[in-house]
Amino acid sequence: MDRETLLQNAFSMPIDSPAYPKGPYYYQDIEIFVIIYESDSEAIRKIIPEPLEMLSPIVKFEFIRIPSSTGFSEYQEVSQIIPVTYEWEEGSYIHAMYTNVIVPVIGGREIWGFPRRYGEPGFKACRSMLTGTLDYGGMRIATGTMGYKFETLSKEVCSKTFEAPNFLLKIIPHVNGSPRICELVRYYLKDINIKGVWTGPCSLDLQYHPMAPVANFPVRKVLSSFHIVADLVLPYGEVVVNYLGD
Repeated sequence: MDRETLLQNAFSMPIDSPAYPKGPYYYQDIEIFVIIYESDSEAIRKIIPEPLEMLSPIVKFEFIRIPSSTGFSEYQEVSQIIPVTYEWEEGSYIHAMYTNVIVPVIGGREIWGFPRRYGEPGFKACRSMLTGTLDYGGMRIATGTMGYKFETLSKEVCSKTFEAPNFLLKIIPHVNGSPRICELVRYYLKDINIKGVWTGPCSLDLQYHPMAPVANFPVRKVLSSFHIVADLVLPYGEVVVNYLGD
């Protein structure tokens, strides 16, 4: 393989059979169960990379079910997200993700820098409850519950959040172990079609685990919860800060 051919096909590894197709990536009927809670401001400040700034001591814990997506098929995941500001614009910093299918773990980390690790999330509706769970290493470390579709909300309640920028800290090491890529990445979701939004009484329990430290942002007070069904497109992102140089 000559150099020109190599560079034309250097999209993912292995070069002759990449794990995922090229984007953008389309998601249909994605379900998001988000619990918003008040946490410890000092713990949050320690983890947010500059120049992002903490908006308030609030954390969003999201249980996500993805029944159909481009190249990634069906999977579930859990995200821990922190509202932030960047140059006076409000957005979200995605701190941690736990996913039960390896392909979106690979694609998300390689392209955007999604902080995905393999985990065992759960998402189900049973009787009058919507339940989200996260197991890691055989241990239950997160449980969220909400009354199933107790109250219907206006779609505009969540539209601002979906349209706001999302930020990621992308780190890829050099072959000698030093950082080769260390960037703050920003992306915007596109073609958002919110099909339904509901809320209800909710709860969230987090357990400490040394390898999956979701409880490092402890639950001080649960504020609200939402169950959202939507279609959306995940496009490529952009680098806003290169921590290794200009």
